[in-house]
This record gives sequence, structure tokens and C-alpha cells, in this order.
Amino acid sequence: MEEITSSPAVDESRPARRDRSTRGAALWATLVAVPVTLAVAGFTFAKLAPDSPAAAPSPSASAARPQSTTPVELPAPALAERPATVCRALVSQLPATVRDLTQRPVTAGAEQNAAYGDPALTVACGGTPPIVQPTDEVWSVNKVCWHAVQEADAAVLTTVDRETPVRVRVPKQYEQPLQWVTPIADAIVASVPTAKTAPSGCSA
Repeated sequence: MEEITSSPAVDESRPARRDRSTRGAALWATLVAVPVTLAVAGFTFAKLAPDSPAAAPSPSASAARPQSTTPVELPAPALAERPATVCRALVSQLPATVRDLTQRPVTAGAEQNAAYGDPALTVACGGTPPIVQPTDEVWSVNKVCWHAVQEADAAVLTTVDRETPVRVRVPKQYEQPLQWVTPIADAIVASVPTAKTAPSGCSA
């Protein structure tokens, strides 16, 4: 007689427990991973997002104020033909700026006058040359010889070695007046002939 052996009974409850354990572990992993993912995403977005625009700087007390563009009032005395020609040549050679001062229009004599900045540094060509006393000091700046007179609100420098005198008025707000005439001296050398005589203090 054939012997029939019975096989061990299969415990059907074990796979179910394993499935529940697996699902539980996966659920916990998801619960932990989602906040971490959100945190990383938030950090990444914050790093890549464009910076918010910076606030405009508030005006500083030391900021340079805009220069006036209104015409500067200057006299325009009548000039003889030769000085008038020389002055027109000078004005055509003057720079657009003197250091940080921008050229401004003038009320009269644009062919012989110029002005820069606010307060206005002015240039006037023609007129009577100054009387230079033997004891007066003169200064040579870029091959132009100047005689200086100090007024209450400005230094007035006039050429004394040129065929036609050129007068530059430098307001007291601008320190070291001789430094302000440097670019003007270059224009004078290019357009105003030297005089036949000059004070002894002027360099050759």
C-alpha cells in the first residue's frame, strides 16, 4: 500500500505579516523623506532665486549738487579788430570742462567770454592789461605768465605775457586758483600770441 505522507501545513499568516511590515516601513520612509525633500527644495529655491533689488541709496550730504546751466552774466566790451580775432580763436580752443566744472553759456560776448561751473569760474578775453608793480609776484603756469589779485570772493588771474590779456576769475570756493587755470593756459598757448615784453618774473 502506498504510503501517503502528509506535508507540513503552510502558515498562511506569515506572508501577510511580512507584507504589512514592508508596507509600514515604506510608509515611514515616505513620511521621513517628504519633509527632507521639501526642506532641500526650499533651500535650493532660496539659493537660486534672484536677490531682491537693493533699495536706492539715500542722498548724501557730500554728493555733488548738479551744476546750473543758466547763462552767467558777463560784460562784453567792444574790442578792436585784432583783439576780437584773437579772442574768437581763444574761445574756440577752450575746453568743454575745467577740471570737474562744465562750461555754461554767458549772457553776452560769447566770442570773448566763457564760464564754468556753479559758482561760475569765468574767462574774459580782451580789455586793459593789468599794471604790474616791480614788487608784484607773477606765476608761470603751462608757459603762461599770470598776475593775481585777491578779491573778497575770488582770485582774479590775468595774463601778462600775451598780446591780448586774458582774465580768469576763480571763486574762493575753488582752492589753489593756479591749478584751475592749467587747461585754460593750454588754450591760450594755442591761440594767443606772446607779447613783445613781459614782467621780469615771467619765465621765458
